[in-house]
Formats: sequence, C-alpha cells, structure tokens
Amino acid sequence: MTLPRSRTPAWLALAFGLVLSLAAGTAHAGLFDDDEARKAIVDLRNRITALEDQGKAQADAAAASAEQMNALRRSLLDMSNQLEDLRSQIAKLRGDKEQLARDLSDLQRKQQDTTQAFDDRLRKLEPTKVSVDGRDFTVTPGEKRAYDDAIAAIRGGDFDKSAQLLTAFQSAYPGSGYADSVRFWLGNALYGKRDYKGAIAAFRAYVTAAPDSPHAPDALLAMANSQAEMKETKAARRTLGELLKNYPQSDAARAGKERLGALR
Repeated sequence: MTLPRSRTPAWLALAFGLVLSLAAGTAHAGLFDDDEARKAIVDLRNRITALEDQGKAQADAAAASAEQMNALRRSLLDMSNQLEDLRSQIAKLRGDKEQLARDLSDLQRKQQDTTQAFDDRLRKLEPTKVSVDGRDFTVTPGEKRAYDDAIAAIRGGDFDKSAQLLTAFQSAYPGSGYADSVRFWLGNALYGKRDYKGAIAAFRAYVTAAPDSPHAPDALLAMANSQAEMKETKAARRTLGELLKNYPQSDAARAGKERLGALR
C-alpha cells in the first residue's frame, strides 16, 4: 500500500528515521553493551536537537521572509497610493494651468479691446487738418463735425437750422479757423430766411474780418441786396460802390454794376 505524501519537514523525517533505527537496535540489544547504547542515545539526541534548531531557524527565516514580503506589499501599496495622489495633483495643476491660460487670454483680449477703444476715443479728439478758402488750419473732430452739419443744412435749403447751427458754432468755437467762413455762410442763411438785418450784420463782419477772402466781393453784393430788400437804397448804393472800388475785376463787381443801374 502506498502512503500519501506528507508535508513533514526533512529534519523531522530524519529524526523519525533515527528513532526507528534506535528501536531496531534495541531489538538486537545483545549486539551492544550499555556504554555504547548510551552513546548512541546521546548522539541521537544531539542530532535531533540540531535538527530541531535547524528547523526552527528555517521556520524563523521563512517567517522573516513572509514578514518582509508583507512589508514589501505594504510599501508597494503605499507607493501606488502616493502615485495616484501625485497623478491627481498633476491633473489638478494641469487644469489650473489651462484655466490660467484662458484667464490670461481673456485678460489680453479685454486689454486689446480697451486699448482699441481708447485709441478710437483719442482719434476722435486728435486735431485734423482742413483747407477752407485757400487757408489750411487744424480743427478738432467735434469742431469739424459741427461746421459740416451747418453747411450741409444750408446746402439742403434748411436756412433756419443752418442759422441756428452756425450761431451755436460761433459760441462754442470763437477762435476757430472756420470763423470767417462761418460769418459768410451765416449771412447767407439769414438772407435765405429773409432776416435781412441779421444778414447785413453777418456780411459786414465777414468783409471786415477777411477783406482778402475770395468771398468778400460776394458778401458785399449780398449785403447790398439785403439793404435793397429793406428799401435802404442809399445804403445799398454805397455798398455797391465799395464793391466796385475794392474788387473791380470780380464777377460780383460786374453783377454789382447791373444792380447799381437798377437802383433808383
């Protein structure tokens, strides 16, 4: 009959074998004397003790190895947890970096918009060069816009609006380079709305301020016509005489001669 394999340690099996040998030896006790038997027993005990010590050492070594393996497993688990925490921190830092990049992009875009808006406002305030009646000068954007609106109104036939805008312009920009032109066109606007007295004053102010202007002869002719409309014939004839004397070669002077002949 075959016995099943056991997990008995080698040292224990060996000790068992020695015991059997001793037992067998006692069956033949007649072959040995007492001293030899005692020596054999002592030797057997020593062997058993040595085997027990060896087995204990091996067991202790196995236990220590198992403890080391457990400690290693715990260390690996701790390292795995630390690695996972590190990954989480890296992911969070990456997210924070992306958010900071978006915030920086938004801030740069807002700064660009603010700079552009500031430049646009500054551009609206920067003086611009214009030329009127052969004269070059600079005006502010608001000044130019006010003048252009007034001229557009008179050219559109809205004399009341133009007169109001030109009068307001004189109050807002008394030292403007447009001043002489404003006087001339104000006279025309007042003449168009049949305010002949106001027109005469505006034309006279214009001729006095800009006698060398190309519109000066036209202003004197328009002033004479305004005086004629008011039945101020003598005043009209004096104004026409001034026109013929000061600007004899002008188109307005030729028209003034005809107008002077018609005045009685």
